[in-house]
Amino acid sequence: MRRFILAAVSTLALVGCGSPSADADGDGEITMSEAVDKSKEIVKPQPGKYRNTVQLVNLELPGAPKDVQDMMKQMMGSEPRTTEYCLTKEEAERGFEEMAKQAQDDEDCSFEKFDAAGGKIDAIMNCKADGKGMARMTLQGTGTRTSSQMTMTVDAKGPDGNAMMMTMKSNQERIGECDS
Repeated sequence: MRRFILAAVSTLALVGCGSPSADADGDGEITMSEAVDKSKEIVKPQPGKYRNTVQLVNLELPGAPKDVQDMMKQMMGSEPRTTEYCLTKEEAERGFEEMAKQAQDDEDCSFEKFDAAGGKIDAIMNCKADGKGMARMTLQGTGTRTSSQMTMTVDAKGPDGNAMMMTMKSNQERIGECDS
């Protein structure tokens, strides 16, 4: 599940101009392949050094003992987490396709909704992982070639029926050229 969250965080770096219809075959489900095809119409991020800030806004573990909930909240942290990374020209050109492949490694994911146009994204992704449960993630935000802001809400259920609901905010901004 961590991989598909990371892929979703990166998705907004690709949002720019595009049309909202990603369900190419009209079956009511947007496969990762259809989302990748649609993403080819979306503006790609500008290469360079980026700062990514992610903050946990809410975490709920219904039915879990209070000490387990407190431990999970402490592990996730309430303070924003900031990382910096370099996006090479080659990585920027590969865009969403490469991220989607990484997200799919051991999970079956598809989009219930994938609207990305005019610098905005509104998407719902559902993932099932054999023996690991399922997750439904809602993504809403805005982005340009050099920045993005996104709110992600994850509603997950483990194979044992335990549930987790989490909301995170992510901000990415280009802060300069990559170090040599």
